[in-house]
Amino acid sequence: MSSTERPALIKPSLNEAQAGELVGRLYGLKVSSVQPMPSYDDQNFHIQVSETQGSGDRSKSYVLKVLNTAESKDADLVEGQTRIMMFLSKKGFPSPTPIPTIDGRIMSLETIDCGEEYKVHMVRLLTYLPGTPLAKVSAGPQTLYKAGRALAQMVQALEEFQHPTLRSLQREDFLWHLSNTHMLDEYLYAVKESSNRRVVEQIIQQFREKILPNLSKFRKSINHGDFSHTNILVQPVHSSADPSNPTRPQQEFDISGILDFSDMSYGYYVYDVAISIMYLMLESKDPINVGGHVLAGFESVSPLSPEERDAVFLLVLCRFSQSLVMARYNILLYPENEEYLLTTGRTGWKRLHQLWGLGKEAVEKVWFDTAKPFST
Repeated sequence: MSSTERPALIKPSLNEAQAGELVGRLYGLKVSSVQPMPSYDDQNFHIQVSETQGSGDRSKSYVLKVLNTAESKDADLVEGQTRIMMFLSKKGFPSPTPIPTIDGRIMSLETIDCGEEYKVHMVRLLTYLPGTPLAKVSAGPQTLYKAGRALAQMVQALEEFQHPTLRSLQREDFLWHLSNTHMLDEYLYAVKESSNRRVVEQIIQQFREKILPNLSKFRKSINHGDFSHTNILVQPVHSSADPSNPTRPQQEFDISGILDFSDMSYGYYVYDVAISIMYLMLESKDPINVGGHVLAGFESVSPLSPEERDAVFLLVLCRFSQSLVMARYNILLYPENEEYLLTTGRTGWKRLHQLWGLGKEAVEKVWFDTAKPFST
């Protein structure tokens, strides 16, 4: 796509009143509060409703998720993602579950007044999960280990999932699928700094040479696709000694929520672990070691093959590239959402250059040496 072309805007643009009206009309709930939540190309609202129980009223929370116009056209995909959330919840994973509409549907296609025109958006009301995003806490080795372990357990559990809508997860042209890293070529014009653009160009070239020809060597799986620092919720458990400073207690956390299943697709085990390593590096004070802790947790459930291990470093670079380039591109489309879109960019380019500068051999040594104590 050239810089002179203007693509269609797909992000919803509802106001709080419209969100509250949808909840009241579709779900029969008495809305007491509507608060916008950060989002990429969908629109999310924190909904509080009043419920009368016994001697008085009490408040209950939900998340209203309004999907972008592109994904709203694929009802099978949205239903597949929703059924997976329901499946995982039954398996004991802390995933959101849909609230049925008044007439029993788990999602509803709505025509909404967007000012200059009406647009069609798929709408779901989901349970609100407790916890704090991992991005807002200081995650130590044990928490990162738990994240990697939970990810592997979830991917393994999904091997049992069966539903007629599963075929919709193929998503061969999905831009965020790691197999489509080479599609970033069309969006590189949005990256103005030549040093950043050169690194991404080289990563794309390595992806074409080293990953694409070897996909058959990786184990296939359903990928969550965005197991990130903003989509993992945690709650404090207890304090334990910090290995680097035994006199200073370190807060430990348990995972209380797994959010945002909109990037799900058929892919490979190694994709999810690489994606998670990338995002969990962003806010860490010790970013290079993050990969070792996440890998240790993941491999405690599902050890990677030699070919998969060999690909992790480059795949982490690929997801950095996807996230950073597409953030720059989307700022051109949605300048009003720049603060949220720059969340990755604030530290992401620095982390990418750091990994690129150290090189595969040096980083892998840190990762695999860091993982060893966990395996013993």
